[in-house]
Amino acid sequence: MQTASSPLARRSVRVMLTLALGLAAALLFRALHTPLPWMLGPLIATALACVAGAPLVAAPALRNAGQWAIGTALGLYFTPPVVAVVARLGAPIVAGIVWALLLGAGFGAFLKRANRGNPALDRPTLFFASAIGGATEMAVLAERHGGRIDLVASAHSLRVLIVVLTVPFALQWAGLHGLDATPTGPQAVRPGGLVLLLALAALGGLALRRLQVSNAWMLGALAVAIGFTASGVALSALPKGLTNAAQLVLGVSLGTRFTPAFLHSAPRWLATVAAGTLAMIVLSAGYAWVVAQATALHPATVLLGTSPGGIAEMCITAQVLQLGVPVVTAFHVTRMAAVVVLVGPLFRWRRRALRSP
Repeated sequence: MQTASSPLARRSVRVMLTLALGLAAALLFRALHTPLPWMLGPLIATALACVAGAPLVAAPALRNAGQWAIGTALGLYFTPPVVAVVARLGAPIVAGIVWALLLGAGFGAFLKRANRGNPALDRPTLFFASAIGGATEMAVLAERHGGRIDLVASAHSLRVLIVVLTVPFALQWAGLHGLDATPTGPQAVRPGGLVLLLALAALGGLALRRLQVSNAWMLGALAVAIGFTASGVALSALPKGLTNAAQLVLGVSLGTRFTPAFLHSAPRWLATVAAGTLAMIVLSAGYAWVVAQATALHPATVLLGTSPGGIAEMCITAQVLQLGVPVVTAFHVTRMAAVVVLVGPLFRWRRRALRSP
């Protein structure tokens, strides 16, 4: 039997306190009319508290549940007409993958030059720290090739944090919201259909997790919801409270990564990552404008789809600000899959090319 002083009990208390702080911050940010209050409020509050030394902690199971709920919510936008529109965007989506690879290469070159003389920054560390992919996947690849997993993970965490804190505020400040309010397939919450939808979405997440697919809970739920919605089957809409709770736990999960040790580990490295990330956001805005001129897409939608942010955070931004959720989702899902598949072989090819006479 667990006592009140057991490690499990203490951790449970810390999780509850973390969620309570996140909820209070979300309500405050909502009252202040900030963008994405249910994600940005908890993210900022927990990050500041953790940096100050507060013993906050996020529960991985809650993050998985948040991804499952968000994946399900995003899939409900893929009605048959929307699928037909997305299917015609093959060229911009492929160009977005190429853009992500080029952006990562430029980011890596900048980090190498800005951190010249640091012996800890070997070739694998720089390569996988600069690739525009998920933090977990890139850290695993870096470790497999002999890189510094801590520096790679810190670079990706800080990159995603900066993108999430800048892009939504910039879009709201510019008045770029509600430009593409794509309706979901189901419009009403039906209790029976909701239970069935969530259960099947959870099975989809579990199946991809067993296959060791990246972001399994989100992508599995997304695939199941898309399957029903694209087939014209409207089981149920998702309650707003559920998606708000999902944003809260995802914000807490990102915010609790930032500790005093995180900031003191390699300050110059983190400073250059921050500078490079801001430069990538500016470059992505320019790229989005160019793509928008050649397509019927809005620049804000393209920016969310091609910015160097995480899949969950950028898709949530598109959902809350009503900026082409299906298009942004399609951009990020294909980019994530392509980067995970390609960066390993690209690193090995580059290493062989540099070794050859």
